[in-house]
This record gives sequence, C-alpha cells and structure tokens, in this order.
Amino acid sequence: MVSAYITIVVVILAVLIFLRFIPLGLWISALASGVHVSVFTLAGMRIRRVSPAKIVSPLIKAEKAGLHMDISKMEAHYLAGGNLDRVVTALITARGANIQLDFPEACAIDLAGRDVLEAVQMSVNPKVIETPTVAAIAKDGIELRAKARVTVRANIERLVGGAGEETVVARVGEGIVTTVGSAETHKAVLENPDLISRTVLSKGLDAGTAFEILSIDIADVDVGRNIGAQLQMDQAEADRRIAQAKAEERRAMAVAREQEMKAAAQEQRAKVIEAEAEVPKAMAAALREGKMGVLDYYDMKNTIADTSMRESIATMGEGRAQPKQ
Repeated sequence: MVSAYITIVVVILAVLIFLRFIPLGLWISALASGVHVSVFTLAGMRIRRVSPAKIVSPLIKAEKAGLHMDISKMEAHYLAGGNLDRVVTALITARGANIQLDFPEACAIDLAGRDVLEAVQMSVNPKVIETPTVAAIAKDGIELRAKARVTVRANIERLVGGAGEETVVARVGEGIVTTVGSAETHKAVLENPDLISRTVLSKGLDAGTAFEILSIDIADVDVGRNIGAQLQMDQAEADRRIAQAKAEERRAMAVAREQEMKAAAQEQRAKVIEAEAEVPKAMAAALREGKMGVLDYYDMKNTIADTSMRESIATMGEGRAQPKQ
C-alpha cells in the first residue's frame, strides 16, 4: 500500500516537472498550426532561460505567412535583445509589398536601434516631414521665412548606419538658406517658390541618410524684416556716435588749449605788473643818482598822459562808429 502511494507521488512529481519544463499548451498549438517543434527544443529553451512563447508564437506567425524560419536563429536574435515579433511582422509586411528584406538584414536593422516595422511601413507609405520655419536673407537685404514639407521614403539598404530625420531637416534648411541667399531680390523667390524646391532637391540631400527624398514642397513663404535697411541704420548710428565722440574730443582739446593760453596770458600779465612795479624804483634811483632831472621826469609824465588820452579818444571813436549799410 505504501509503495503504491510512493509510486503515485513519484508520478505526480514527474508530471509537474515535465509541465514545468515543457509548455504543453504551446507545443499543442504549434502542432495544430503545422509547426513542428520538438519537446527537447522547448525544454532546452527553458534551461537557457528563454521564454518559449516569445519564440514559438512568432514562428507560428511566420509559418502561416509562408516564411520558413530557423528557430535557432530566431532564438539567437531574441537572446541578443532584439524584438523578434516586430522583425517577423516586418518580414511579412515586406513580402506582401514586394520589398526585398531577409531575416538577417531585418535582425541587423532591429539590433541597430531602428524600428524595422516602421521602416517597412514607411517604404510602402512615404512619410511627410514638416520643417520648422527657416529664415533666410536675399541679396537685397529682405528676410524671407519659409516652411517646407519633405516627403521621404525609408531606404531599407541604408537603415543601418544612415542618418535620421534630423539630418534631412537640417540639410533642407541649409538648402533653403542657400537658395534664398543667392537670389538677387526677394521678389524673385516670392514669384517662383518652386525655385527653392528644384534647387534643394537637385542637391542630393538624401545622400548618407536612411531615407529617399521623393519631393520637397514649399508650404509657406512670408516676408520678414528689412535686414539691409536695419544694418544701414545701425551703421549710420555707429558713425554718428563716432563723429560725436571725435567732436567731443576736439572740443575738450580746444578747451584745454584755451585754458593753457589763459594761464600763459595771466602769467605774462603778472610779469608785466611786476615789471611796472619796478619802474618807480628805477626812476627814484635815477633821480637820486642824477641820471634823470625833474624836467625829464615831468616830460615823461606828460608824454604818458598824452598817450593815455589819445588811446581813450580812439576807443570812444570806435564805439560810436556805425557800419555802412
């Protein structure tokens, strides 16, 4: 009796261990879908800490779509950190759209960080990228602000290592600036906005990117500021300030020279006054020494008085004189 219980316990444990390592429901689903996956393969996935459902479900999807996949390669991609389900979906979509894409290439795109399914969908349905407003200045100094819509299609062959949308937008913006900057007048650009599209599209801006540019359409062109006039005004203001500074410098120098001349004149006047103060002393010494007589002294005084009177009369005459009309 005891041996019978032991046998039952052993059988139950064996069944539990079997169900633990063998996902019986998944194995039955695979068989019902026509996908032959051995029990030992599923047990090996469990041992390698791989979820069998993450491998078998995409395998069933691929087999139903007519794609024959190698389960070991699928498991290797899963272990490498790839999104196996999106890779299989992308392969199915590419096959339906007659796009050449094999499993190794799809795995490489997925592991490179690109969304392989979105890339395939973009190859079927091109994407429209709208650039931000780009400001450019024509040769006549008028600023133009333009927006462009770039229609791109994913290039499967250049998804690995190719530049992204930011590069395409930057190149288109550079092309707009170059085209507008080379125009003689802003009116020429306003009259023919397709000039920007043709010029930018002819530059081959999609080289080295993960996209193929199908068309570039100018969505909007607005007239901005008159940069040329503003620059001229700024230059004139700068010249005015420079001239004003130079005039102020000349005025300061003139004032300084005037002050120097006044100081020199005061110094000369002081010397004259000092010399005049010595005259009475000299005359007194001359009188004492007999070099000058009293009559000579009075003659000199009369002469000085006569000279002063003549100067006074001349000054009064000049004040009363009126200019002839």
